[in-house]
Amino acid sequence: MSSLWVNILGNYVTVSTKVKRGVVEKAKRLGINISEFLRRKLEEEVERREIELITRRLSELSDVLDAIDIERLVRHVREDREP
Repeated sequence: MSSLWVNILGNYVTVSTKVKRGVVEKAKRLGINISEFLRRKLEEEVERREIELITRRLSELSDVLDAIDIERLVRHVREDREP
């Protein structure tokens, strides 16, 4: 079960979620800084998904880029530069 509350504070927001009491108690006993852990994990997941999205888009573009005749392109550029 998860509930989300966001409060805008400058460049930061406060995110609150419900977690089973037993999990929080165990985390505290184990010395886990819950805020830092969640912040780091969220940042890592955002970065992972951004990389996944970029990789997917590059893959989609590769067919288009492969279809470009580089030699022809270079030839046209050189022809345009000539007086």
